[in-house]
Amino acid sequence: MIQRFLMQKISNYLHKGKAILLLGGRQIGKTTLLQQLFPENDDIIWLNGDELDVQAMFANTSADRLKNNFSGKKIVVIDEAQRISDIGLRMKLITDQIKDIQLIATGSSAFELSNAANEPLTGRKWEFKMYPLSFAEMVGHHGLLKEKRLLPQRLVYGYYPEVVSSEGNERKILKYLTDSYLYKDILTFNKIKKSDALIKLLQALAYQVGSQVSYNELSQIVGIDAKTVEIYIQLLEQCYIIFRLPSFSRNMRNELKNSKKIYFYDNGIRNALISNFSPIEIRTDTGALWENFIISERMKFTEYNDIWSNRYFWRTKEQHEIDYVEDRDGTLYAYEFKFNPKKKAKIPNSFVQNYPLSVFAEITPENIEDFILL
Repeated sequence: MIQRFLMQKISNYLHKGKAILLLGGRQIGKTTLLQQLFPENDDIIWLNGDELDVQAMFANTSADRLKNNFSGKKIVVIDEAQRISDIGLRMKLITDQIKDIQLIATGSSAFELSNAANEPLTGRKWEFKMYPLSFAEMVGHHGLLKEKRLLPQRLVYGYYPEVVSSEGNERKILKYLTDSYLYKDILTFNKIKKSDALIKLLQALAYQVGSQVSYNELSQIVGIDAKTVEIYIQLLEQCYIIFRLPSFSRNMRNELKNSKKIYFYDNGIRNALISNFSPIEIRTDTGALWENFIISERMKFTEYNDIWSNRYFWRTKEQHEIDYVEDRDGTLYAYEFKFNPKKKAKIPNSFVQNYPLSVFAEITPENIEDFILL
């Protein structure tokens, strides 16, 4: 189940004078992937940014000291590098001053590793994203037919590696993940403490999956101001827990222009937050779960296969809508998602009239492979 295609992509960029960053949520297998790619030997040094002595190693250091620490090594791997203070500057120092070393860093937070705080690495890094296991990977593991049969389970429990490999213990593992790891990086940010507000916000977002979100409405639910809600959402996004989908607008006056939907990278995490692991057959949120699942899987598919596109949803003030729109190579691709294949979707006439060259498709469990596999 290791993402071999991602391993191959990383291999292609080794020893080319830049740092390699592997970003993604905690407990999704980043360390395991790198251990598979770089079996432990005398040429490699592994460092864990969660450990205090590793953090101390990089505090007030110099290129000469780092050269001594890394003497005889060809590859330096820093796991959970975002836990190290000023890691961007430290990585720049290694990349610029120790030319014979390939630096590789993993991170479950974009605070230091990918955002503006990391400007020192501009032009000095190759960046890769890693997600929980994907539909495509599991099809490669045990075939398309079996994985399609498991879709009801995936919609409830998701694709975290330990969840997938521990049948019967899914609830316990997801509770452990949400209690122990979900907020770990957010809580290190000096303005965030583990508070009821953060939990309430995540739960409110979980209940609103597939719906438009309003920061003002969320602020009333959570009991904090709208600006703080926006900051918290940005932090949750930077920690690879949620992601935003903006509204598409180009030609029509009545299109929603500044709206957004918020989805979770993993269905299991979403359901754990609201403590609902009921079977898909008796749930009232099946449509939302299917939409969250299929959009997150499409994100994995396009990222891993280097398909460049902009992602949106579309809606008008009259409530005509399309679940998902991709703007790819100058063409608009519109998609409706239906878990029940008998419920046929129809593209709104107003969209067809204003975007006549667009391509439309309905995605159900029966043709899921056309959207996230081929």
